[in-house]
Amino acid sequence: MAGVGKGAVFEDLLPVMADKLGGEGLIRELCNGFQLLMDKDKEVITLESLRKNSRLLGLQDLKEDELVSMVKEGDLDGDGALNQMEFCVLMFRLSPELMEESQFWLEEALEQELQNAS
Repeated sequence: MAGVGKGAVFEDLLPVMADKLGGEGLIRELCNGFQLLMDKDKEVITLESLRKNSRLLGLQDLKEDELVSMVKEGDLDGDGALNQMEFCVLMFRLSPELMEESQFWLEEALEQELQNAS
């Protein structure tokens, strides 16, 4: 389980999705989630589009302060909205298990590169 903002808890399904879909499939699904949540005119996730579209992903129980926290936490460039990259980074950050696995995969890949270079 991981939290979003204060008090919000959700079941961390990203590791399960990664196991079932593989890396490319997981990224594809995250992109699909972004498409569902984004403002179609602005092509970013705004607080308003998140309010309006969150029920499509089963997030209708999130409170206003939790939605605000999600946007603030993910907004890396400070424009008040989430672009596709910011959304994907946020989803990974909210998944502690997937972050741990990603670190392991990175270390494995670096070790393999070092062995291939010698």
